[in-house]
Amino acid sequence: MNLRRPWSLRELVQDLRQGRTTPEAASKRARARIAETDADLRAWVEHVAFLPGSGALGGVPLGVKDIIDFARLPTRCGSALRAEAAPATADAEILTAWRAAGAIPLGKTVTTEFAFFAPGPTRNPAALGHTPGGSSSGSAAAVASGQVPLALGSQTAGSVTRPASYCGVASLVMSHGRYPVTGVTGLSPSLDSHGVFAAGVTDLAIAWSALTGEPDPAREPRPPRILVWAADALDVVEAPMRNALTRAAKHLQEAGATVEPFRDERLMAELTAAHPVVMAYEAARERAAELAVAERLSAPLARLLQTGSATSAEEYETARTTIADGSVRLAEVFDAYDVVLGPAAPGAAPRGLEATGNPVLSRGWQALGLPVVALPGFTDAAGLPLGVQLVGRHGGENELLRHACWAERVLAGDSW
Repeated sequence: MNLRRPWSLRELVQDLRQGRTTPEAASKRARARIAETDADLRAWVEHVAFLPGSGALGGVPLGVKDIIDFARLPTRCGSALRAEAAPATADAEILTAWRAAGAIPLGKTVTTEFAFFAPGPTRNPAALGHTPGGSSSGSAAAVASGQVPLALGSQTAGSVTRPASYCGVASLVMSHGRYPVTGVTGLSPSLDSHGVFAAGVTDLAIAWSALTGEPDPAREPRPPRILVWAADALDVVEAPMRNALTRAAKHLQEAGATVEPFRDERLMAELTAAHPVVMAYEAARERAAELAVAERLSAPLARLLQTGSATSAEEYETARTTIADGSVRLAEVFDAYDVVLGPAAPGAAPRGLEATGNPVLSRGWQALGLPVVALPGFTDAAGLPLGVQLVGRHGGENELLRHACWAERVLAGDSW
């Protein structure tokens, strides 16, 4: 059975608009694919009956990460603490927005415990013995396997970009604060951001246009001015990912992009170090009720909350100052360049299901609250997916997606 068979959102939307299929038929197709594959993948927590809707997407099936409130379903957050949670009484604001855009939520997808590091049961469609990443594991796997063409995630460290890279799909992390997080069980208010997965960047573009009402970014792609971030100072990028990044930069330059190295490695190292301080400090306060029963949590989450509880206000403010200063410096960078290109993860998905991989290559960008697109396509020698990430200016999702669509078209000619 081919477990990695993504479903084109763009093609489905065209079929829906031109009457070649219906929302009911699309939902039936999604449920059939779930029935066919989910015993192996374990991407879903719960399903609902078909719920009709309307909007620009025309009835596209949608997966919803199980930290996002979905009316009449419990929000269990991948935790035994929420096993008996009552159903949500209303949708989260972000789900309301996606419904208005024409997406039809099909059910809840698996998350790691409270969107941190303790893995759920989901497996990677590209290789069942390898992690799908975290924390948006179920949503990434559901899209990569063709169960749904669109699924929602969230990112506080690397919870969207990393699973997209590992599973071989595209993703968008929205700018921090672009949409409210009301109705989402978060970890860190200054870091939590919404995300979404689709088969490719052009699919993300049509989804973004439907969500926001902005023109489809895929219609006006153009060569960007690119800074290439090799992440040398972090010393985590493996040879296959480094080779993928080099190839991507080379092809984009040959196609007309301006390509130069990102030289402020020290800045990114400082931001990367500041991120976990802020995350732990805020998580200990955001999840104070869970901290009070830490013995009932997974070991990684308990350690995070205990570390945050022991972090002083002075340490927290120092980290926040580092991030604020970095934000000013990066704003100047984006005055001269359009995007930063870098590795989306250290390498391919690690073997084993006991951990979700390292989010370090997302920490600095997430600290700044910038939008990020994960661009799939490359593979390592074993055929496992490798993704690169494009980072844009705050609030510049449409522009970032336009450049990412251009990059996707250029790189499609490479022997990915």
